[in-house]
Amino acid sequence: MDKKDLQIIALLQQDASISLAELAEAVNLSATPCWRRLQKLREDGVITRQVALCDAERLKLGVTVFVTIRTSRHSDDWTRQFVEGTRDIPEIVEIYRMTGDVDYLLKIVVPDIKGYDAVYKRLIRVADLSDVSSGFAMEVIKHTTALPLDHLIQAGES
Repeated sequence: MDKKDLQIIALLQQDASISLAELAEAVNLSATPCWRRLQKLREDGVITRQVALCDAERLKLGVTVFVTIRTSRHSDDWTRQFVEGTRDIPEIVEIYRMTGDVDYLLKIVVPDIKGYDAVYKRLIRVADLSDVSSGFAMEVIKHTTALPLDHLIQAGES
């Protein structure tokens, strides 16, 4: 990847609906070389997909819950059961396996507390859990889907 690729990525992270012509102009390339670079970024797995980001509030999903899970079981069978079970709960939008005293961190979006209670009841049936703790977000201070690219520029990826 070079500086042009990083510029393309930065622009697409801000607005993936930008036209190829606008993208090429913004990075000072003609359309065909820009398109080739874009295709290579996709083929290389740098760009994994393009999606529409939706406003949770407008979709009546105004409650964000962060759930920490602890388990006393760490077998392959337990992990498979947990992963398969949580994958089928659409309100769980992110799952991380953690280090430290928490085994998993989940981000859940729901319309209200009653909605979270329904998710919680499904979650505790998925697998044997030692502890499930929930924290409700009061305010979003920062939210972005754009990944930082400065470290690549500083590392000489140009």
